[in-house]
Amino acid sequence: MAHHGDRTANPVEEAVALLAGLADLALSGLGSAVGTAGSLLRRTDIGDLLADGHEDTKARGRLFLDRHAGTAPSHMEVLARTVAARSQPNIP
Repeated sequence: MAHHGDRTANPVEEAVALLAGLADLALSGLGSAVGTAGSLLRRTDIGDLLADGHEDTKARGRLFLDRHAGTAPSHMEVLARTVAARSQPNIP
């Protein structure tokens, strides 16, 4: 699941990436985030922080899924298989 750049993913992919990011965040140290929650609530730019956090969490989820999902075959491997398939004689 390699989604990078400004490409718009479908809602299901976005939800999966967001949930995976949240799970990764929870596993890597949610305790420290809870300790700073009080100071975050007193900030005046909380809306911007939440929007940035949402995007960062989705990106983290995509990285998590890319890290733990199977990788796609390389471009050269696909090209080699295509050439090999074309060079074989057609047997009726």
